[in-house]
Amino acid sequence: MRFIPALLSAAALATTAAPAFAEKFIGYGAIEGWNVYVDTEKGTCMIESKDDFDNVVQMGLTEERDVAYIGVFTKEKTNIQRGSKEDVAILIGPNLYFGEATGMRGNITKGYSGGYVLTDDPQVIEDIAKEYIMTVFPEEEFSFSVNLAGTYKALELAKKCNEEQLN
Repeated sequence: MRFIPALLSAAALATTAAPAFAEKFIGYGAIEGWNVYVDTEKGTCMIESKDDFDNVVQMGLTEERDVAYIGVFTKEKTNIQRGSKEDVAILIGPNLYFGEATGMRGNITKGYSGGYVLTDDPQVIEDIAKEYIMTVFPEEEFSFSVNLAGTYKALELAKKCNEEQLN
């Protein structure tokens, strides 16, 4: 799989129930611990989950719908700087993916820092839907794991949501 140079980063991150810029997101549904939102600015849908430590995971499509993003955010203290870049490796099931992450601060849910990674590789989405754990290895921070339980059904609901946005 290939990651497109973009955005992800963090220390011990994972998943929030209140998306960034709540006014631009409209609730679409919820399934197996994931919320699905319509991004009214992009005309696409995203899924979001929050873990027991208030970490947030968000996944969706860019406005052009040809690239997917995976975002991970935490309220924990991190050294992540907005716009900072670092290499990242992501293990999903038996597959190891490499890409570039760009840090974010301040323009996401209040009090969170983290970032996104972009991909145009369909295998990544398939792995996320089928596997239960994603382990992220940032270049400068400690590795962390993201719980992917329920992503299959959440991605199916997001697919339906995205199709409705085209009509």
